[in-house]
Amino acid sequence: MMNTQHLTDLIRLLSLGLVTFLLAGFVKGVIGLGLPTVAVGLLGLAMPTAEAAALLIVPSLVTNVWQLLAGPRFIALAKRLWPMLVGICIGTWAGGGWLASGGNTPGIALGVALLAYAAMGLAAVRMRIPAGWSSGRVSALGVGIGVVTGLVTAATGVFVIPAVPFLQALELDKDDLVQALGLSFTVSTVALAAGLARDGIFHGHAMGVSLLALAPALGGMFFGQWVRGRVSAPVFRRCFFVGLAMLGAELVIQHLR
Repeated sequence: MMNTQHLTDLIRLLSLGLVTFLLAGFVKGVIGLGLPTVAVGLLGLAMPTAEAAALLIVPSLVTNVWQLLAGPRFIALAKRLWPMLVGICIGTWAGGGWLASGGNTPGIALGVALLAYAAMGLAAVRMRIPAGWSSGRVSALGVGIGVVTGLVTAATGVFVIPAVPFLQALELDKDDLVQALGLSFTVSTVALAAGLARDGIFHGHAMGVSLLALAPALGGMFFGQWVRGRVSAPVFRRCFFVGLAMLGAELVIQHLR
């Protein structure tokens, strides 16, 4: 039989998962990104980063495919972005095993990644692609951006840096940018899932728990979409990045102790 301490720990973990995916889905519903960043960051406070990354696979995949298919220009964006997408797969597989290595390194890497992402967001840092660049040079840059994004994904479970600033630098219109983010995140999620499965982390039990996390993630996303038109987007983004910075700092401090 399960003793009282184990039952208490289980209830605490389930409560953390419910709140985490509700919040992560809410953030994604409001600003179109942030589900894996919030989910892995918060869960990383209570479990190894690799296990946290495994739990986000199903909610991340479903919500990103949904975001991807909501736009009208999937084929055109896929043709334009394929070099970056290939780079993401290469980088994620090249960094295979980093999350599974255990110890404090993945947690510290995650904290640093969150701090860097928050700093870029608060400073409104934007990449600039010179107007005179040829499509070939942009594609070559896309491959490099993809490889670095994949390596960051393999080390932290988070796949926003530097892919998101690169996509913003392409000067896509709002709908195309949202769909491009969905495409990038979908490929990153599939590549991460394949790597975690290869390392024995994303297995049957983890898949089941990840599937359970889908309901609160979708609930939070629906609510976030409803709230999107009723709040100031710039204010919400600033609050999001401040909270992300605090979470990143806590992760670094916790894993350095």
